[in-house]
Amino acid sequence: SRITFGYYLLTTLTAVLIGVAIVNIIRPGKYSSTAGVDCHKEGGKGIVDHPQHEQSALESILQILEQAFPSNLVGAAASMNVLGVVSFSMFFGFVLSGAGEDGRAIIDLIDRLNRIVTRMVEIVLKLTPVGVCSLIAASIADACDIAEMAKAIALYMVTVIVGLSIQGLAVLPCLYWITTRKSPLVVLRGFTAAFVTAFGTDSSSATLPVTLRCATGTLGLQESIANFVLPLGATINMNGTALYEALTVIFIAQRHNVTVDMGQTFIIVITGTMAAVGAAAIPSAGLVTMLMVLQAVGLSEFASDIALVITVDWLLDRIRTVVNVEGDAFGVALVDHMATTPD
Repeated sequence: SRITFGYYLLTTLTAVLIGVAIVNIIRPGKYSSTAGVDCHKEGGKGIVDHPQHEQSALESILQILEQAFPSNLVGAAASMNVLGVVSFSMFFGFVLSGAGEDGRAIIDLIDRLNRIVTRMVEIVLKLTPVGVCSLIAASIADACDIAEMAKAIALYMVTVIVGLSIQGLAVLPCLYWITTRKSPLVVLRGFTAAFVTAFGTDSSSATLPVTLRCATGTLGLQESIANFVLPLGATINMNGTALYEALTVIFIAQRHNVTVDMGQTFIIVITGTMAAVGAAAIPSAGLVTMLMVLQAVGLSEFASDIALVITVDWLLDRIRTVVNVEGDAFGVALVDHMATTPD
């Protein structure tokens, strides 16, 4: 279990760092016409600056801790302090899991509330096409040059795909080879069916039965290890999602001429990792947890930009789901090697 959790943490952090690096190298947000330009001032030449306080690493850590442990839970929810709500929920769930029969009534109540909220969300989702189209229309209306906006979105897609390719075709195979001295091509060929299913279903959870079959049937890995590593990985190991969230938040900042300093970058790395771990293994779940990262770095006012991302997320989400499943595949192969190889 230590190897599994260590591997998942390492690959997720690596994915976040790759996302931060690649978006700062390519800088797709700078090609957007809304990147600091107000079309309604001086013929579209007015520059809108968003000055940011330069934070030290210590200030960033203290800010994260302050957000993670709010003094008032209701106030945290009202002020969109998602990090505080998530940390409380994790602590509450941890305590509740050890409460035995005393906690059974609370768990049943939460399950029923969850079903009710799920039905409410299903009703709201029926209005999603109208809501998304309205947000996109507002962004297009604010744009000085629609062609430039399209160019920025296209370059954003390229940036995401390049980052995911580095993680999936370089980092994960190299980490596996360095650790086991075995060819990563064997793992990639063995899990081909899982990758195809991941791209088609756009869900790590829906792909899990195929991933398990590839691990135990095609590659002959130990069933006990596969049954532990893969379901856990489908829940918390989101390499592609972690990279995507960090990259997208910085892209949104670039669109609005906001400078992301080292302190804010540190916050993005930490909260991006937490958000990826907390994201559900369902299509486009990363778009929801991305709000937590935006809020953590003080960019929640630009949350409407997520509507632009939604227009291309149908494709990008499938690619990052493949990377998520690939991370699980190399993880189970690595753990199986460690368990079967003598010290």
